[in-house]
Amino acid sequence: MCSFQVKLYGVTHMENEITFDNSQKYIEIGYNISYYRKHAGLTQEQLAEMVGISRQHIGALEAPNIVRPISLELLFNIATVLDIPAYKLLVFRGE
Repeated sequence: MCSFQVKLYGVTHMENEITFDNSQKYIEIGYNISYYRKHAGLTQEQLAEMVGISRQHIGALEAPNIVRPISLELLFNIATVLDIPAYKLLVFRGE
């Protein structure tokens, strides 16, 4: 039996197993949140209060050195507060 591993577009294929690495996408979502938050003239604290989370949570989402997964519910709430379509937070520059 032969074991193999192929990595393509953040997906690792191993014999009978597939793993995903979405860390760069979460980082880019954070960049997008930061960009649109600043464009709206809001601080992290203001945005956090408006969506019902802590300023530290927003800070962790926006931090480029922290991979922080985000729920769709929170992503939709942030987009609503920022008055942008949710898809704009999911635009990945590297693709």
